[in-house]
Amino acid sequence: MSPAPPRDADVVARLRGALGDAVDTSPAALAEARADRSGHGSGSDPLAVVHARSVEDVQEALRIATGTGTPVVTRGAGTGLAGGANAGAGEIALSMRSMDRILEVRPDDLLAVVEPGILNADLNAALAPHGLWWAPDPASRDISTVGGNIATGAGGLLCAKYGVVRDAVLGVDLVLADGRLLRLGHRSVKGVTGYDLTSLVIGSEGTLGVVVGATLRLRRLVAGEVCTIAATFPGVHAAAAASAAVTATGVQPAIMELMDAASLAAIHALLGLDAPIPARRSSRCRPTAPARRRRPRRSRPSSPRAAARSPSRDAAEGERLLRVRRSMHPAMAALGTTLIEDVSVPRSALAAMFDEIARVERAYDLTIPTVAHAGDGNLHPNFIFEGPDVPPVVWEAADELFRAALRLGGTLTGEHGIGVLKRRWLADELGEDQWALQRGIKALFDPENLLNPGKVFAI
Repeated sequence: MSPAPPRDADVVARLRGALGDAVDTSPAALAEARADRSGHGSGSDPLAVVHARSVEDVQEALRIATGTGTPVVTRGAGTGLAGGANAGAGEIALSMRSMDRILEVRPDDLLAVVEPGILNADLNAALAPHGLWWAPDPASRDISTVGGNIATGAGGLLCAKYGVVRDAVLGVDLVLADGRLLRLGHRSVKGVTGYDLTSLVIGSEGTLGVVVGATLRLRRLVAGEVCTIAATFPGVHAAAAASAAVTATGVQPAIMELMDAASLAAIHALLGLDAPIPARRSSRCRPTAPARRRRPRRSRPSSPRAAARSPSRDAAEGERLLRVRRSMHPAMAALGTTLIEDVSVPRSALAAMFDEIARVERAYDLTIPTVAHAGDGNLHPNFIFEGPDVPPVVWEAADELFRAALRLGGTLTGEHGIGVLKRRWLADELGEDQWALQRGIKALFDPENLLNPGKVFAI
C-alpha cells in the first residue's frame, strides 16, 4: 500500500525548512497568485507562494514538490491573459519575479543572458546604453517579465518586422520537475545539434519545466528618421483590406496596428480625447516605426480608400499614437470585466475575419471591440461583461469566432497561449493524433504531471 500523501501543512513546513522567508503564506500573496489579467481566477488559494531568489531555490522547491506529489504553478508578473499562471488548491505558486538580474551583455555577439523575472521594458532600458535592444514588444512590456514572454511565446506590436519571442531566444536554462537543471540551446548564431528543445520550451506555458535563465538574441539600435501614418477608413473591412494590401506589396512597416470604432471610442473616453470621427465601425490603421527606436525611413504605403491620412515625422506625435494603441487594455477594463481573445489568421484573410466578428456580433447581440496587429494578422476581440464569471452567451460567441479563425486557416492563439481558457478547443486545431503526441511530450518531461497541471491540455 502506497503511503498517504503529506498534509498541506507538512508541505509548507518542508518548504519553510528549506527556503525560509522565501515562502509566503500571507492572505494577500495567496489571493494574488490565484489570478492573472484574463479575468479568470482559481476557486481557492494555493498552499504557498515561493519567491525564488536563485536557481537553487527553484531546484529545492521542485524537489520538495516531487517528493510530496505537490503540483507547482510558475508565475512571473501575473500579466497573462489565458489563466495559465493561476494557482489554486493544493498547489505551490512558484514566483520568479525576484530573479530579475541581467547576468551578461555581449554587444560583440549581440546577446544577453538574463534571469526570467526581469521586466521587458527594464531590460531594454538597460540595453540602450550599449546601443542594443531586445525585439519582442508586447503591449504589456512595461509590466510583463521576459520569463513570462518566453512561457507564452509572446509577440507584440513589432513582431511583423522583427519577429516573435521564438526568433529572439538562443537558449534557456530549464529546471525539470525533479530538480535537474538543463542548459538548452547555444550562444552561437547557428546551432542544430539534436532536437531544438529551446523552441519546444518557448510557448510551453510552464508545463515542461521552469525557465530560470535565458540567452537572448539582440539587435542594434539604428539611427534614422521615423515616419508615422494615421489613416481613418469608412469601415473596418476597408481598413483590414488596406492593411493586407500593404504587406502584399512587400512594404514592411515596423508597426501596423488597426483599431475598430468601438475600441477607439473606449480609448478616447479613457484618455479624455476628442471623440473619433464617426464611421461604420471605423478603424485606424497605423503603419509606423516607434520613435523610441528610430529606424531608417521606409517608403510610405498608399491607401486610396482611406478617408483621411496623416503622415508625421514628429517623434512626439508618434509616441502619442502609440499611447492610444497601448491604452486598449485599461480602456476595456473601464467598461467591465473583459475576456481578451487572441485569434490569428493569414494576413490575406484579415478582412474576412473582421466580417466574421461582425456576423457574431449580430448573431449574439454583442459589441466586440477589436484591435489587430494588422501587420501579421493577429486579432484581439474583446468581450465585455459584468461580474467575475464569463456568461454562457460569451463563450458561445467566442466558440463561433475560434471556429471561424480555424476555417480561415488561422489559429486559436497568436501570442497569449492556451492556459485554461482555450484548452477545450485545442484538439480541434491540432487533431487527435497531434494532441496525443503533445500530451506524450508533456509526460516525458513531467511524468507525475506536477507542472501546471490542468493548463493547456484538457484531461
